[in-house]
Amino acid sequence: MQTALNFELPDQLNASSPPERRGLRRDFVRMMVLNRTNGAVNHSTFFHLDKFLAAGNVLVLNISRTVPAILYGEQLRGHNEVNKRVEIRLAHRLTESSWEALVVNDDVMAGDRLMISPTLCATVKERADREPFFLLQFSLKGSELYEQIYSLGEPIRYEYITEPWGLDYYQTVYAAQPGSVEMPSAGRAFSWELLLKLQRKGIKLAFIQLHTGLSYLLDDKYHQQPSENNESYDVPPETVKIIREAKRNGNRVIAVGTTVVRALETVANEGEILSSQTGWTNLYITKNYPLQIVDGLITGFHEPEASHLQLLSAFINEGYLMEAYQQAIEEGYLWHEFGDMNMIL
Repeated sequence: MQTALNFELPDQLNASSPPERRGLRRDFVRMMVLNRTNGAVNHSTFFHLDKFLAAGNVLVLNISRTVPAILYGEQLRGHNEVNKRVEIRLAHRLTESSWEALVVNDDVMAGDRLMISPTLCATVKERADREPFFLLQFSLKGSELYEQIYSLGEPIRYEYITEPWGLDYYQTVYAAQPGSVEMPSAGRAFSWELLLKLQRKGIKLAFIQLHTGLSYLLDDKYHQQPSENNESYDVPPETVKIIREAKRNGNRVIAVGTTVVRALETVANEGEILSSQTGWTNLYITKNYPLQIVDGLITGFHEPEASHLQLLSAFINEGYLMEAYQQAIEEGYLWHEFGDMNMIL
């Protein structure tokens, strides 16, 4: 990663608990508004988002719903038990009954069975195209499989999260389609009240779906490049219609999250005009990427040298971005999925 996007983040700025557990409504986290053109910074509260947007602007949100992607199972080889408890981290849903997954165990091979419950078993089919993932075939499919995953699984959390917060804390209020193994966290700060407030001002809402994959592989010997992270997306016709109309009328299109940026810019790359599409994307956006659809971005604060910072640098000069991040540190903004918000316009 580029050293220009490196900085020191004090440990106390890692948000370890949801705002609701810190005495805040989810839409009352702080918001730093950053001007793309000159790097000017404005400090506000997310509930006042409407003050920075105009009637006709479009917010595009990701409706993907977080699944509790950590499962545990007993590892069997033939009729013999190999391990009593093996951790499984779902990475990407491939079909109605199969997932690419990280099996946290050095002794796993094709043919092993992972007994997750009396009613759910996963068979290790083969090693995936990229280490350290395996292809798992589950004994259930579709809604029945999802019911078991939601009943038995735990949400993925990282080292700065000290408590096992419930799955509801890892959902946006508008999440609809299960599939993300890590929360599309840029939309977490929205409440229904704020969404209604924005619509009353004439700000339009549009929706896409991009299911996030597993980004952290637990072992430092595995370095997953952003271009290796394929994620499924769906950009529906209604969203395309809303965006085209906004562009015709000179209105801004603001992505809520890097997932939305990747989905929309992927579709824009597939043809001369934006069209409804579904597929898989591994689009890696950096500072030299010519954005075609998205004019602004709502996102959280990202850790040093993260690939998300590279994407942000497609919106704004790296120098401005790092100056703003330094100011956010000095002002005590909180980082990560339970932290504060950043809007670049």
